[in-house]
Parts: sequence; C-alpha cells; structure tokens
Amino acid sequence: MVTLFSLVALGFFLGMRHATDADHVIAIATIVSRQRKLGAAALIGALWGLGHTMTVALVGGAIILFGVVIPPHVGLAMEFAVGVMLVLLGVMSLTGITQRIRDAVAPYKAHSYHAHTHAHGDYAHTHPHGHGIGGHGHRPEQTPQAWLDRHMGKLSVYQWLRPLVVGVVHGLAGSAAMALLVLNAIRDPWWGVVYLMVYGLGTVAGMMLITAAIAAPFAYSASRLPRINTFMRFASGVLSLGFGLFLMFYIGFVDGLFTGHPKWSPN
Repeated sequence: MVTLFSLVALGFFLGMRHATDADHVIAIATIVSRQRKLGAAALIGALWGLGHTMTVALVGGAIILFGVVIPPHVGLAMEFAVGVMLVLLGVMSLTGITQRIRDAVAPYKAHSYHAHTHAHGDYAHTHPHGHGIGGHGHRPEQTPQAWLDRHMGKLSVYQWLRPLVVGVVHGLAGSAAMALLVLNAIRDPWWGVVYLMVYGLGTVAGMMLITAAIAAPFAYSASRLPRINTFMRFASGVLSLGFGLFLMFYIGFVDGLFTGHPKWSPN
C-alpha cells in the first residue's frame, strides 16, 4: 500500500511536469500576453489546469473503469483539435498586434487629431483621436467589449472561459495516453482514478507557476517598454500560429487523419 500511495503521490509531480509541454506553454503564453497582473495570470493558469483535469478525469476514468476504446480516427481528431486551437489563438493575438503596427506605419495626419491604439478592457482598436471635447471618436459603450460586458457580465466571465476551454481541448489530446499509462502501472481501477485526480492537481499547480512566470515579462514591459511588449506579443502569436499549423499538417497527413490510413497510438 505504501508503494501504491507513493506512486499516486508521484502523479502530482508528473502533472506539474506535464504542464511544461511545448503546446501547453505556447497556448498559455498567447493567452496571457495582455495580462498586467501576475495574480490574474496565475488564475488563468489554474483555469487551464482545471479544464485539463476535467477532461482527463472524464475520458481517462471512462477508459480505466469501463474499458472504453478510442478509435484511431477519434484519437487523431482530438490531437488535431489542439493544432486548430493554437492557430485560432495565434490569429486572435496577431489581429490585436496589427493595430499597434498600423499606428506606427500609417498614423493619421491631422492638426488636432492623431491615431493611437487604446483598450477598453480586453478590446484594443485604433481610430482618430483628439484631446478636445468630443475628440475621442466614440462613446466608451460603443465597443464590442462594452457590448459583451453588458450581455455577459461586467466581470468579463467570457475571458475566463477561454483558458478553461483551451485546457479542456488539451486534456482531450492527452487523456487516452494517461489512462493507458495508469492501467499499466496501477491494477486497481479506483486507485487509477485517484491517480488521475492527483495528476490533475499537479497540472493545475504547475500551470499556475508557469503562467505567472510567463506573464511577468509581459506585465513588466506593458507600461515601461511598450515596443518590446508589442514584439513579444507578436512573437507569441506567430509561434502559436506556426506551431498550430505544423501540428495540423503532421496529424492530418503524416499520422494519416485525412489520408485514410491513421497511425495513432496513445503515448
């Protein structure tokens, strides 16, 4: 029993290590690139870990307790979803960055107006702007961010759902491999489920630490070094987009998701 307990406890530290996987780090870096508070960034990491744990517990638990078998096409599709998600995160990040680049390349030429990028919550955009009365260009409530806040709550709950959903998608991609690993190491299925839950807690803790560490340079440079901050956000968006496209190509054609000859084994 001591050996079995030690094996389950080891799952916590393996969960922390799992949080450092490349696709996890790239996704979370893109999400927290606009964060200016480490506490909020750590919360985002916790939500990512929670979403990941939910999927691993549900899918992995079904495999361990009920012997569910995942077909190769389904397994590859779950991993392909990670690539799609990384592409979407990269596009969303780069769309915001282009506003800042547009300011520097083609500013408005007017006597009392200038163009700049500014934010309303998480929404950034550019328009001619003056410092006189009525020179802002629109009322604060006339933005997509304000519309979402009015319809989805002033706490911007939809922003916190994003890391949760990203964690769920990542959990889908790795749940089968984790379940089979547990089956090989732990014969008692209920202890296997306990292992998955402890593993999930380790993932949450590890992702909180990693997210805070990633967010630190973004938070520091946001006001002190804006050009470097813009470059880092641009780099994170490009990395997410590029890595996502690579995963989609590799899983779709090398592993055979789209060729009719899928080669998938959870590992």
